[in-house]
Order: sequence, then structure tokens, then C-alpha cells
Amino acid sequence: MSEISLEDIEFIKILATSDATILQAGMNDATRKRLDEHVGVILRQYYYENTLFSGTKITKELQKFGITEDHGKAAIACARRLGIDIS
Repeated sequence: MSEISLEDIEFIKILATSDATILQAGMNDATRKRLDEHVGVILRQYYYENTLFSGTKITKELQKFGITEDHGKAAIACARRLGIDIS
């Protein structure tokens, strides 16, 4: 896993605080690709860490940027509604 960029953090914050219907209406191919290939990977690892108790690397990294457990759960739920495979 590469280092989490500020762009990734912004994507996660947007997912955590936005309505999936609105996001889907404005999503283009580049955004979909970014979500599928990078942000989705981060959220998938975060999900595995928190459901399988397989470590805390991503969780601690996201906490440094102010992403709480509630933000993480909301971002995962929104990503799933957008069709991003998390689990």
C-alpha cells in the first residue's frame, strides 16, 4: 500500500458526508476509476482491519487526518451505494 495522499483523504471525507445519489449523478469516468482503483483499496483495507481485527495501519493513518470511525463507516456505506466493492 502506498502512502495515503491528501486527495485520497478528501475523497474519503466527501464520501463520508455526501449523499450517494448526488455523487453518482455527478460522477465521471475519472472519478469512478479513482474510487475503484485507489480509494476503494484504502477503504477495503480499513474495513478488513476493523472487522477482522487484522491490524491498525490504515486506521491509524486515517486518524492522523481526522477520519474517525464514524467517517470510515459512512464512507464505506456510500462507496458501496456507488457500486465500489468493499468486502
